[in-house]
Amino acid sequence: MSNYSKALEFYEKALKIFEKALPPNYPNLATSYSSIGTAYNNVGNYSTALEFYEKAIKIREKALPPNHPNLATSYNNIGSVYKNMGNYSKTLEFYEKALKIFEKALPPNHPNLATSYGNTGSVYYNMGNYSKALEFYEKVLKIFEKALPPNHPSLATSYTIIGSVYYNMGNYSKALEFYEKALKIFEKALPPNHPSLATSYTNIGSVYYNMGNYSKALEFYEKALKIFEKALPPNHPSLATSYTNIGQVYNNMGDHSKALEFYEKALKIFEKALPPNHPNLATSYNNIGMAYGNMGNYSKALEFYEKALKIREKALPPNHPDLATSYNNIGLVYCNMGNYSKALEFHEKALKIFEKALPPNHPHLTTSYNNIGGVYNSMGNYSKALEFYEKAFKREEEALPPNHPDLATSYNNTGAVYNNMGNYSKALEFYEKALKIREKALPPNHPDFATSYGSIGGVYNSMGNYSKALEFYEKALKIFEKALPPDHPHLTISCNNIGGVYNNMGDYSKALEFYEKAIKIFEKALPLNHPNLAISYNNIGSVYKNMGNYSKALSFLEKALAIAQKSLPPTHPQIKMMTDNINHVRKM
Repeated sequence: MSNYSKALEFYEKALKIFEKALPPNYPNLATSYSSIGTAYNNVGNYSTALEFYEKAIKIREKALPPNHPNLATSYNNIGSVYKNMGNYSKTLEFYEKALKIFEKALPPNHPNLATSYGNTGSVYYNMGNYSKALEFYEKVLKIFEKALPPNHPSLATSYTIIGSVYYNMGNYSKALEFYEKALKIFEKALPPNHPSLATSYTNIGSVYYNMGNYSKALEFYEKALKIFEKALPPNHPSLATSYTNIGQVYNNMGDHSKALEFYEKALKIFEKALPPNHPNLATSYNNIGMAYGNMGNYSKALEFYEKALKIREKALPPNHPDLATSYNNIGLVYCNMGNYSKALEFHEKALKIFEKALPPNHPHLTTSYNNIGGVYNSMGNYSKALEFYEKAFKREEEALPPNHPDLATSYNNTGAVYNNMGNYSKALEFYEKALKIREKALPPNHPDFATSYGSIGGVYNSMGNYSKALEFYEKALKIFEKALPPDHPHLTISCNNIGGVYNNMGDYSKALEFYEKAIKIFEKALPLNHPNLAISYNNIGSVYKNMGNYSKALSFLEKALAIAQKSLPPTHPQIKMMTDNINHVRKM
């Protein structure tokens, strides 16, 4: 029931009895220490968990023969704590000790051997070595297929885990295949409100989410939520996870207030169910910070990201990857606020942790390189931006399958730098590489296609080939209109792009038509002081300036500046640009 404080209370009562009634190296004492260690592990108190697991192992090493399965269980327990602490080399050391014992002590198809292979696979999975993880998880599946009846829930669990590896490899069709195999077994083997069914619905929802099919993702996430609401107590952490998943869909659909509503529901549960420094609370604060960031409320975003960071600094060892994630989040907010030196400071902190804690080809490292590249790109330091973007895609080319969506993102980033440098042929080369991957890896109306078409359109616009630019921008708009709700902020990107082309062509009425479409969406979807609204008003002001209607131009440019001054720090480049635009019009 995840009521760990109550569990601890009873485990400790049991321990007191055992300590009085039994000799100090009796195996039942080890079981008691293990139970208490597990409870502390579940609440994120890893040092205390280790203390109790090590008490258990000392007893078992004295009381049991060297290849006894209970010794292996103890090694697995200690490994699981190191795994939660992000110390994967130490985790592997203990999981491999356990595996050696199980291989000697048990027949080749014993379920405990499968568990051990699964544990080892999970470490490689967390290290981002998915091919190695798959190797161990397939060993597990072979044992289960021989040892268990065809509808056994453990087989379904195995399919689920293999599905999750394919999911992380970006092979979504293969992930769906395994998740659906698991669901079929759970539907036959379990009652209709069993939590494992809900987990299955959640997994399938997550694949649709990554494929950009948000309505289908919501359908499965809501199925999961209905089961959890019936099957679990109201403050169970799995309910909070469900609310978080639904919040993420609304976030990607551009409904940030709805996302916030679900993230806050999740936070309320975590605050009641977990101790104040539990890592899951930090995750919840991060989600809320992200929603505020997307709404353009950067000070509020920082407040929640810093809350998350404080928890992680207390609860986790100094080189834990989750700490780096927090630094990256804070860096992204500073980048959006135009405080690039501060952004770099946090992204570089994150990179140092990832370089110490993770293997050299781990995806988190490439995220860091991309983030740092993005800051240098925004600063106009294109050679430095290229250096980091190239690090990112070179690592991904080594570590990921050739059609992984993350590789497309890195190529797109690199293309953007070449575009900013005025090297349009090179920009097109990278944008087209990204597009080819997306055509192979993603469904035809995925929003990432629109991103690719928009990027290619931007190059043609910069080259002055306005008909070609319009062709690609309109392709992007069609995808956004099919894939996203009508008030999604991404639609405004396309409207602004098309408006910009018409403005460059001197067709000012058409430019105004698209810029005004963008404004209408922003006014519905975003808070009144969102920086993107300022950009839209600035765009309209520039059209009126080109039409010679200076009073109208001034009215929109001043609106833009007023919003920017409220939502951005005074040193942000957009404020200078908008001020210059106003001064220019006033001189006319």
